[in-house]
Amino acid sequence: MKKYFILMLTAATLGLTSCSPFQVTSDYAETANFNTYKTYKLRIDDLKLNDIDKDRVLNEVSRQLQSKGLSVAENPDLIVNVKANHTKVRDIQSTRPYGMYGFGGFGGFGVGVSRTWANNYTQGGLMIDLIDAKTQKLVWMGKGQGISVDAPSAKQKEIPAIVAEIMANYPPKK
Repeated sequence: MKKYFILMLTAATLGLTSCSPFQVTSDYAETANFNTYKTYKLRIDDLKLNDIDKDRVLNEVSRQLQSKGLSVAENPDLIVNVKANHTKVRDIQSTRPYGMYGFGGFGGFGVGVSRTWANNYTQGGLMIDLIDAKTQKLVWMGKGQGISVDAPSAKQKEIPAIVAEIMANYPPKK
């Protein structure tokens, strides 16, 4: 019974984690030794966001890095470069025809009505680059797409969630 419970709990956890609304990927330099990185500094030159969203992103990036044992420093091991992007999305959906259909044996005719509608919205994404401060080379990058930019209340929840999902891949498991 105990094994069955653990199996069900594992399946439920996998089911919930695979239902993420975000598309997240990461890549890393195989030659980098991630155990040597202990400190970081945020660089926000490329972060084109309003002040509220910028604070959300930077606070969550710092929180995630600190939870992985890194600390802020003026002379860091890693430079963290955060970028944001926005994409206009047009989602077109349609339904199958419905209504009255033919009559009269093999050669009948009928009427069907289908419905098509479009939904326009803006989707946001984040890129987090970790650059070795000594060599100035990119050693890890993560990106995520799927933030509901047009809904402020959604952004409030989605920004920390997407940063956490991106940073879940750091340090990489070789």
